[in-house]
Formats: sequence, C-alpha cells, structure tokens
Amino acid sequence: MLLNPAIIALILGSVLVSVFALYGSAVGWRIIRHWDLQNGSEEQLLLERKTYLISTILGYLFGFQALSLLLFVYTADHIHSLFVGAMCAAGSLNVNDFGYPTLVLKMVNVFLCGLWMVLNQTDQRGYDYPLLKAKYKFFMVISASLLVETALQSSYFAGLKADVITSCCGTLFSEHSEGLAGDLAAFPTKAMKILFFLSMLLVVRTGIHFLLTGRAARTFSTLSVAAGIISLFSVVSFISLYFYELPTHHCPFCLLQREYSYIGYLLYLALYVGGIMGASVGVLERSKESGSLEAVIPFLQKRLCLLSMAGYMCFAALSAYPMVFSDFVLDDW
Repeated sequence: MLLNPAIIALILGSVLVSVFALYGSAVGWRIIRHWDLQNGSEEQLLLERKTYLISTILGYLFGFQALSLLLFVYTADHIHSLFVGAMCAAGSLNVNDFGYPTLVLKMVNVFLCGLWMVLNQTDQRGYDYPLLKAKYKFFMVISASLLVETALQSSYFAGLKADVITSCCGTLFSEHSEGLAGDLAAFPTKAMKILFFLSMLLVVRTGIHFLLTGRAARTFSTLSVAAGIISLFSVVSFISLYFYELPTHHCPFCLLQREYSYIGYLLYLALYVGGIMGASVGVLERSKESGSLEAVIPFLQKRLCLLSMAGYMCFAALSAYPMVFSDFVLDDW
C-alpha cells in the first residue's frame, strides 16, 4: 500500500464510520423492537435519549461521508503520477479491480445518506416521531453498504503498487473501448444532447406543476433521479468535450483538475443537490399521511423541490456555458 496522508485519513475515517454505523444499527434494532411512546418505562426513556445522540452522531458521520467521496476522488487524481500510463484519477482507479467499484459504492452511499438525513430531519419535526422505525430500518441497509465500502476501499488502497502499468483516460473513455464508458463515448452526441436537455426541461416542468398543485410528487421524483443518471452519462458523452475543446476526450475526471478551474467539483455538487433533493420529494410522499407530519411534509417537499430544480438548473447552466461561448463546435451539431 502507498503511504499517503490522504489514504491513511480515508481508511481511518471509513473504519470510524463503520464502527459507529454498527453501533447505530444495534441501537436502531432495539428501537424498532421496543419503541413505544405510550410507555413511560426506564427503557423507553433511555431509547429516547439515545435516538437524539445517534441522530447527532450520524449527522456528523454522514457529513464526513460526503467529504470522503471528494477526498477519495482528489486522492486518486493526486497519486496518478505514481503509475505509468495514468493521466488522472481514471488511470489510478484502474490500477486494480477495486478502484471503480469503490467509487461507485461511495457515490451510492452519499446519495443514500443524503436521503436518510432528509428523512431524519423530517421525523424530528413530528412530536410522535412517526418515521422513527422506518428511518432506522433504512439506516441498517445503509450501514451494510458502508461496511462493504470500507472493505472495498481498503482492498483498493492495499493493492496499490507503484510499479503497475495502467491505462490513461484517453484509452478508458474511448469510442473504441469496451464497456459502458466506451458505449457512452461512441453514442451520437446529437441524440444525447436532446435527451439531456429534454430531461432538464421535464424536471423543471413537473417541478413547477408540483409547486403549484401539490400533485405529481412521485413523477417529479422519478424524473429527477432519471435526469441525474442521464446527466452523468452526458458528462462522458458530450459535456466534457466542450470544456476540453477536444472531440475525442471524454474523461469525466480531468474536469476536476486545475487546468479546467476545478469545474468538475461544481458540476457534480450541483448534480448531487438536484438528485438527492428530488428523490427526497418522492420518499416523503410515502409518509404524507403521518399524523403529526401531515402539515409539515407538503411544506418540506416544496422546499426540496425548489432546491432540486435549482441544482439541476445550475448544472445545466454550467454545462451549456462552453457550448454557447466557446468557439469549439462538434461536427454533428
């Protein structure tokens, strides 16, 4: 394993998150089985105190999880110079079989943690905590995923060897490479542009409809998640080309480098805000009839809807800027 302060911090941080996740799951299991607000027993009072403690701790840990994703990508990009053939994080993550699975699972876990945070904040607004058992069941699923992430990340860093020859991003994200990355790079950019801007338009259209009528929350949520996936694919297909001003450079990681003003961090942050907030609207819709939250959830949903729309509009604006103001023009558009 390469000894690097960032790598050590990531490993120790993941272990810490896993330990608290296990502890939180154990407490959550007790809450699921024994929680009863009508019971004034000592055990119930202890559970009430512990749920405040666990919620506070998990809030900080989930915040670290988001920073962990950023640090992981930054570290993978920073160490690329140690491997022959690597030009950015794309090559570093390809050094062994655990790099890309770790990245994907980290992205999924940050998304799930974001949903849990919204669920937790909503539950705390109800005097009878109607979402308590549901959020702890969800948390136990997240805990299992966090444990797998810790194992994958540790295996990735443990398998890093400086004498390994890897592939550059130009090879991995080439129109001639096999796999999803190659398929996206080879996909007609004109069709992908239509799909991308259409998804943005549909999110805004259904978002406005939901804000005005309070209906179609699940439709908005579904379209929001779909738009997030399409946007990620679009970064590889055509958005990155306009920032690089190269018709063959499809790498989604070079956008994170200094040469491109770290624009990738803003793009992906806006995308996460849009996706998490949009999905949360649908998650809360399932609990809309909960007694003490009946008047709270519609208000929260509209705020989440606005944040989701703002995130996606920010992403669309950042993506469209070089298309409008750059001299670079793709042949098929």
